[in-house]
Amino acid sequence: MKLATFTAAGSTRIGVVEGEEIIDLSSVAGVPRDMVALLEGGPAALDTVRGALRGASRVPLSSVRLEAPVLRPRKFLGLGASYTSHIKEVAHLMQPPKHQTWFNKQVTCVNGPYDDVHMPRVSNTLDYEGELAIVIGARGRHVKGPAVRQMIAGFMVCNDVSVREWQARAFTATLGKSFDTHGPIGPWIVTTDELANVHQLAVRTWVNGELRQDGNTSELIYRFGEMIEELTTVFTLEPGDVLTTGSPAGVGGARQPPVYLQVGDVVKIEIEGIGHIENRVVPEP
Repeated sequence: MKLATFTAAGSTRIGVVEGEEIIDLSSVAGVPRDMVALLEGGPAALDTVRGALRGASRVPLSSVRLEAPVLRPRKFLGLGASYTSHIKEVAHLMQPPKHQTWFNKQVTCVNGPYDDVHMPRVSNTLDYEGELAIVIGARGRHVKGPAVRQMIAGFMVCNDVSVREWQARAFTATLGKSFDTHGPIGPWIVTTDELANVHQLAVRTWVNGELRQDGNTSELIYRFGEMIEELTTVFTLEPGDVLTTGSPAGVGGARQPPVYLQVGDVVKIEIEGIGHIENRVVPEP
């Protein structure tokens, strides 16, 4: 399924996208109105949704506003330097990390799949990073082996928008990764049963129609299970948490000289089997 959060007629709710329609789950008895609450219901809740799709009300997808599928995740974490091609392109800037290097994106940066991204007042070193994001579907700590798969509800597209000047201000990248609007995600959550091999998906980014990133999740140094094992060694992951898994080569900040985004630029990121998000850069109000 493609699970979405959408707004129509002044009301925000969740639904399932099928073709050019969205099935409004508010018309299904016993289904939560919020994505995190739905995911907390586990496989049983998703089975209820699947069983009710035929009789539920539908509206044209074009008539609704798609929101971030998870409006306020408890955690929004990013993995740095996880693609072999990206490590090569930033070799003049940093040494390859010896371990998984995670950082926080503050949840207030979450943004819709087609909403504007702000050019900060304090810096013009704005950059894009096209990434595949994992949405956690179960609560877990010290998760190992086959149990890892049960932790994943599905996958989304993410733009890990970065302000490079502020990213470099401290050992942690949090400030440079957390400006408001700098976490566009979506356009929906594609459940795991719809993706045959998540480790062989094309990841592409365009800026104003120019292809900037052309990678594949096969380049990832760590598999998704290893990421969850690493994180749950330290803390509990919970339904609705978002893990964005790194970016392939082609980011603007790695160019010599760097090429950063400008006001008016449009960034489109597409991942095979999932869909695309598209965001315009506008001045911060």
